[in-house]
Amino acid sequence: MSHATARKDAVRDFIAEARAIAAEGEMDRTRLDRIKERLMEIAARTELWGEAEFPAPSREEKQNRYFIAGDPSGLTLYLNVMQPGKVIPPHNHTVFACIAAVEGAEQNKVYERVDDGSVPGKAELKLREQVDLRPGTALAMMPDDIHSVVIEGTEIIRHLHFYGQPLESLDRRISYDLDAGTCKVMDIGAKTRK
Repeated sequence: MSHATARKDAVRDFIAEARAIAAEGEMDRTRLDRIKERLMEIAARTELWGEAEFPAPSREEKQNRYFIAGDPSGLTLYLNVMQPGKVIPPHNHTVFACIAAVEGAEQNKVYERVDDGSVPGKAELKLREQVDLRPGTALAMMPDDIHSVVIEGTEIIRHLHFYGQPLESLDRRISYDLDAGTCKVMDIGAKTRK
């Protein structure tokens, strides 16, 4: 069986299982952790996510995001391939999200918002935890969870990102500037490749 066929089968099965879990009721951390565990299983199949089919970006571009599959319910899977030095500021997703490492390490900082949100454009965050995503690990986030990403070291990373809705439709995500204590609507960043 070719890698493309094996990947298609694995992704189809993963999305069907995630859809079934999501259909059990309102998404909560327990259900989301089940999806995260299943995402880790397909991330462990490194042969499905290689350079030949998903080339790394240039050092200047820093990030290639590949659309892998979507579902009529909105569930969407991407592969992010990023160069060292890529930094994504603190942001939320407005939908549930899971990230599972295929190869390489990415540092995630997870924050909680400590102000009451009553002053438009202002925000104060407090670091809640740091999660280093490496092969065999994953991170699950509810819609209001806030995280930042830094790719350090010298390795290109490949990580699967799974969202409750297509990333391209998320036009209300908020990006936070820790130093300035501000927040604003976040743009999509890297263009998705199909």
